[in-house]
Amino acid sequence: MTRSLPALDLSQLRLSSLAKRPSKVNRADFAKPLAAGRSFREFAQAWPNILAAGDLRRAARRIAEARRAGRTIMLAMGGHPIKVGLGPLIVDLLERGLFDSISANGSIMVHDSEIALAGATSEDVAGSLQDGDFGVTGETGALINQAARQAAATGLGLGRSLGELLGQGGYPHAGDSVLAAAARLQIPATIHVALGTDVYHIHPDRDFRSLGQASQTDFETFCQLTATLTEGVFINLGSAVILPEVFLKALTLVRNLGFAVQRLTTINLDFLYQYRPRVNVVERPTQGGGEGFYFIGHHEIMFPLLMSLALENLAQPGEPL
Repeated sequence: MTRSLPALDLSQLRLSSLAKRPSKVNRADFAKPLAAGRSFREFAQAWPNILAAGDLRRAARRIAEARRAGRTIMLAMGGHPIKVGLGPLIVDLLERGLFDSISANGSIMVHDSEIALAGATSEDVAGSLQDGDFGVTGETGALINQAARQAAATGLGLGRSLGELLGQGGYPHAGDSVLAAAARLQIPATIHVALGTDVYHIHPDRDFRSLGQASQTDFETFCQLTATLTEGVFINLGSAVILPEVFLKALTLVRNLGFAVQRLTTINLDFLYQYRPRVNVVERPTQGGGEGFYFIGHHEIMFPLLMSLALENLAQPGEPL
């Protein structure tokens, strides 16, 4: 059957006025020309105020506002930020008092320890796996398992125990250790271990009982910190699974106990979009108020950019970027 189609009279089309029509892009938000020799503030002021550039500015302002107001700022991360050389930057930010805590998965203990001990880390996995030589570095496993046993015996958390060993052991590069800095500054450093995932789990000194007990202590500390996050900031730097899951469980636990934890800012930085960070860090925790940000890019570029913006906002609160 042939269907009869209506005629279209374009002369009857309703036209709108460009001057009156709402537009999402305005030249006032455009980038400005760059020039050599500018300060970081001048460089940042030249960025467009559109999409991720505008979001990065707003996230940095939230960090600065939370710090000025004395709100909690938690930094969570995987081990990769240490591997790409961000340790000294994080140590400096801890010394400046920017973060109230450091939290990480179990891999940070490997890379942070090896940096302190030898100034080098990150094995060639492909080159050593075939012969079974991957992950069997003696000093690394011995030190971490010693820290676990010490933590279990004393009631200290795993992060604090290892940090004290690194800071007091006379190791040549302990000044670059994030965990040693946290222990020295008495800033909570919580480690959240998944048993069987890290190289010290295949070391002869492995002690899963102590690792589990010490990690339980750290989870309880993490929950106490999460209970104080109202109008604060939670940053997840490159943990795709462990820390997003830990954060979600801690958040529901403390809300169940009567801590509202509202109007928080969550920031996730990673190489690509991941399901758990998107829903467990950015979306779900802020549904009742607050705002979540997701930034895609290399840690060694994006994290220094975000932190530099935050420091500029703290330095000149009357002229936010």
